[in-house]
Amino acid sequence: MNIAVLAVGKLREKAFRQMADEYLKRLSRFGHYEEIEVPDLPEREGASPAEEARIRTREGESILGRLRPGDRVIALTIPGKQRSSPELAEEIREAKNRGCGRLVFLIGGSLGLGENVLARADTELSMSRMTFPHQLARVMLLEQLYRAEKINAGERYHK
Repeated sequence: MNIAVLAVGKLREKAFRQMADEYLKRLSRFGHYEEIEVPDLPEREGASPAEEARIRTREGESILGRLRPGDRVIALTIPGKQRSSPELAEEIREAKNRGCGRLVFLIGGSLGLGENVLARADTELSMSRMTFPHQLARVMLLEQLYRAEKINAGERYHK
């Protein structure tokens, strides 16, 4: 099974890019992992809620254009379901056992994910009720995917 992290925006800071690359390297022994970036759109200061919704929708169109019909899609959202690391490992294991072709984790831009994307998602995952910069959230997700793969492989990973 292939697993993708599809995110709005680039990892611009060198430290985040290095951490993400390290986890992607570690994950490569467990299967095909890819990172897909779509452009984030500029938002003007003081944008109205309607303008923000338009930006989320347009970013969402870029996301939706990268999804395939058979993908299982997990959107990272603050109100989504919180899972423990073993529960995330179980979700990945179940997707593999069901013959899922590709599991895609979505990370929105600074305004979050549009309703068009949330409608396509199979489920929503929350890393916390707190808000994190999307660059940090991406590294945290990659670390949790690595932890999940180690759990599923029966290997030790510090708690």
